[in-house]
Amino acid sequence: MVTLTPLEAELLEVAGSVLDPELPVVTLRELGVLRAVHVRDTDTVDVELTPTYTGCPAVEAMSLDIERALHAHGVREVTVRTVLSPAWSTDDISAEGRRKLREFGIAPPRVRKAAEPVGITLGPTRTRDADASADMGADMGADMGAAMGAALEPILCPHCGSADTELLSRFSSTACKALRRCLACREPFDHFKEL
Repeated sequence: MVTLTPLEAELLEVAGSVLDPELPVVTLRELGVLRAVHVRDTDTVDVELTPTYTGCPAVEAMSLDIERALHAHGVREVTVRTVLSPAWSTDDISAEGRRKLREFGIAPPRVRKAAEPVGITLGPTRTRDADASADMGADMGADMGAAMGAALEPILCPHCGSADTELLSRFSSTACKALRRCLACREPFDHFKEL
């Protein structure tokens, strides 16, 4: 556990309050992409940022927004570094971030009960089965889905809470989301994919 100075904690709050440019209902801290703020002296700061995936087009916007927020807070020199290790995971999204995504109409990523990798394979797009193993079998390949079926819960509709949903497209407005539809209320919704 790294101990922060009072100034680092203050600047981490400022940088962490910046909204994600693609999901403007969650802050960078809630999304878990803001890793650290290091103060070199009273007006020079280094910020570590881990994108949700390598090549994420929002990293440049996030960096500029962090710089603006810290400059407005009186920091003269800000350097934002992209840090790829440890890799970002949907497990890094805070409970508050998950709540905000759900209220915004985006199904948050499911919480993994076991710290296992999430495998990805192509399969059928229709994933109507309500139980987690069948859903994962369609999303990840039958073998991996069966092996991890107990690790994830079904994807719930953020509008009505039903687990009776289907996958319409593996990709949505961003690469980290899939497009789904609820078969109970018939509303389409984004699902932030587990990584």
